[in-house]
Amino acid sequence: MKNYTITVNGNVYDVVVEEGTSTKAPVAAKAPAAPKAAPAAAPAAGGAAGSVKIEAGAAGKVFKVEASVGQAVKAGDPVVILEAMKMEIPVVAPQDGTVASIDVSVGDPVEAGALLATMN
Repeated sequence: MKNYTITVNGNVYDVVVEEGTSTKAPVAAKAPAAPKAAPAAAPAAGGAAGSVKIEAGAAGKVFKVEASVGQAVKAGDPVVILEAMKMEIPVVAPQDGTVASIDVSVGDPVEAGALLATMN
């Protein structure tokens, strides 16, 4: 086993690497917890929450809101675009329906699993 200290964006990680023939890498270091995101803004346009939740798949920042409240969307249509690690990640409608609420604004930081929008 070899010990390494790695610094990424000012965060220091102690990593232990085990040599072997396994293709599965052991996880020996625990990353520091990510900072908490600011509370989500109130639903846009005063819309009521829908029954289908659209949640962030990864932590990042809201780059663009593609859909608006009341807009009909089909499964796979982008609703919100997140930016994470300089990549744009579309968050899409899981099914056909109508957007009931947009719960974030451009520039908002979001955590993985955060509610971005709802639809009916």
